[in-house]
Amino acid sequence: RAKLKYANFRRKHTNSNPRHGPFHQRAPSKILWRTVRGMVPHKTPRGAAALDRLKCFEGIPHPYDRKKRMVVPQALKVLRLKPERRVCKLGDLSKEFGWKHQDLIKRLEDQRKVKSEAFHKKKTAAKRARQQAMKAVKVSAEDQKILESAGFA
Repeated sequence: RAKLKYANFRRKHTNSNPRHGPFHQRAPSKILWRTVRGMVPHKTPRGAAALDRLKCFEGIPHPYDRKKRMVVPQALKVLRLKPERRVCKLGDLSKEFGWKHQDLIKRLEDQRKVKSEAFHKKKTAAKRARQQAMKAVKVSAEDQKILESAGFA
């Protein structure tokens, strides 16, 4: 159904000269941006500022791959949709309409996930070693009094 809806949207163009628009982007990030633009009053300064703050990417590019990610419970598919509902991935829809970079993005994301997993293992090992060192440390009575007065019990 999503494929039919997007095909119907792609069919719309200026009769006299299709190069005058509307323009139909194929990349998933651009499709999402255009969808959000339809939900925002983009012709007002407030809406234009909101759209300027919106960033859409395919995959997770460099500065954001190091940041901690969050889950938005209101956006989870399992919580929002009934299990019998059919869903469509935006990347698959884009590929069917001529987006050429899905394989490249998949390869880059696989590389990023391998690096991320190695970083996570190293981080958890360091955290575990720190906890063991904290348990093993012996503090003298006078140092313990200083720590308690400073608020560290």
